[in-house]
Amino acid sequence: MLELQDLSKKYNTGDEALKGVSLSIPKGQVLALIGPSGAGKSTLIRCINRLIEPTSGKVLHNGEDVTLMNSRRLRKTRRKMGMIFQEYALVERLTVMENVLSGRLGYVGFWRSYFRKFPQADFKEAFRLLARVGLEEMADKRADELSGGQRQRVGIARALIQNPEILLVDEPTASLDPKTSRQIMRLITELCEEQQLAAIINIHDVGLAEMFAQRIVGLQKGATVYDGPNNGLNPEVLTKIYGEEDWTKKKKGTQNEDSEATSGSEKEMMEGIV
Repeated sequence: MLELQDLSKKYNTGDEALKGVSLSIPKGQVLALIGPSGAGKSTLIRCINRLIEPTSGKVLHNGEDVTLMNSRRLRKTRRKMGMIFQEYALVERLTVMENVLSGRLGYVGFWRSYFRKFPQADFKEAFRLLARVGLEEMADKRADELSGGQRQRVGIARALIQNPEILLVDEPTASLDPKTSRQIMRLITELCEEQQLAAIINIHDVGLAEMFAQRIVGLQKGATVYDGPNNGLNPEVLTKIYGEEDWTKKKKGTQNEDSEATSGSEKEMMEGIV
């Protein structure tokens, strides 16, 4: 269970990135975080694991306040928060296997991690996860030889090998084509269902959010302006989140895309793409 209580972030410039955000994310729920650029989506995700220090408020993970943890306790808690980055954050010169195993660095000692001496059980789990994300034959490839979609799959496997309880996902489809974006979102949501993981996904694509998330939270200037089901994004709500626009036509186009994506995803699953 993850709970945010009145979470705020104010920078030294005086800019308020977050204004009293309160959320409760139960086990197994996939939450999409939407909003215009600068709404505070990435800041919110990074405040949860304290990559950015919140100014005030609480982040409760299983009842413990993450904002009050010392560095040692925070490292242990971060093990349970798998992070998937927009730009993949892979080490280009390392192999796929080495990048996935880097997700275990919080569990092994300094010298074992320095010399990449991981337990055999970690290798076994890494191979299992690579098979699950469709990269079982690429374990020895360098990261810089992969496509964008393949790199994101490596990032997903690296997050999962931490044995997390929650996934923090920052723009996982921003650099991907539409087909690959749907495959990646489908993979994340399937894995969350299989392992009963909670997930917060910062995403710009409203259509993908509606298609794959159970719950959607809309941010506007750091404040929550919508928190509800994926079928609740009517034109009035979208105007609150993004501002004035002809959302009727926008929604009609999104629905058509969703219909095409559903039939396409069924075909892809039959062909074993995901």
